[in-house]
Amino acid sequence: MSRTTDILITALAPAVWGSTYLVTTEALPAGYPVTLAALRALPAGLLLLALTRCLPPRIWLGRVFLLGSFNFALFWVLLFVAAYRLPGGVAATLGALQAMMVIFMARGWLGTAIRADAVAAAAAGVAGVALLLIGPGAALDPIGIAAGLGGAASMAAGTVLSRKWQPPVSALSFTAWQLTAGGLILLPLALIVEPPLPALTVTNLAGLAWLGLIGAAATYAIWFRGVARLEPGAVSMLGMMSPVTAVILGWVWLGQSLSPVQGAGAVIVLGSVWYGQRANRVRAGLTSERRAARLARA
Repeated sequence: MSRTTDILITALAPAVWGSTYLVTTEALPAGYPVTLAALRALPAGLLLLALTRCLPPRIWLGRVFLLGSFNFALFWVLLFVAAYRLPGGVAATLGALQAMMVIFMARGWLGTAIRADAVAAAAAGVAGVALLLIGPGAALDPIGIAAGLGGAASMAAGTVLSRKWQPPVSALSFTAWQLTAGGLILLPLALIVEPPLPALTVTNLAGLAWLGLIGAAATYAIWFRGVARLEPGAVSMLGMMSPVTAVILGWVWLGQSLSPVQGAGAVIVLGSVWYGQRANRVRAGLTSERRAARLARA
């Protein structure tokens, strides 16, 4: 399968994640972020475990729970805190910094070279998200900013470590392990810090089904497949598709306005995602050439 096909398939995951804000605000009860995150992760993880019939070996448990924490438990909790305390545009812009964090984390944990064009693509993407989402009256809350930066760092660490630690199983099994671990971490936390959920309506159940089955089980399997096949920097740039989808859904579904500045921001984001794939591919190619040269000298 070609690299272009892998990119397009992987991009489906963040594109679907862009629906999370719409589904959460329109279909789920407000005020239960940790409980809803647990209900999104744990049932999806258990379902995938039942389908794959593949449990992690004992020596992998520590890594699986660490990855489940970075990619799901810690990330989702901090994401909700940022969303509650910051305007959506500010929170999304902080989350877009994940792409730049991945570049530097990949240098430390994977030995991947840092290229100026890859950093420039990530910076342009952040600027595009800011134009797309931040309004003139955006307020800055210190706790919200810390949560937004922490969430971006958590997802970045999870992305890089998911590439570093590749178990000899399918992407579906790897997703099942991490979702289950993240849900098991979130469940006791939800029971401690939040009141019981009210009786769920059909709309609530449909929203949870979408976020769990499609927005977690299916899309994260696609995402981890991409993490295994593509460079970490290239994968993280695809995450910027999420705010673009969110704005388009708000425009189409909720009748929200779309200004020329937002349109320009969307174009910048899409351009940075495209250029980020080229920049990271060049980096990967150079790395391969260096390895070949070393082998020839040996």
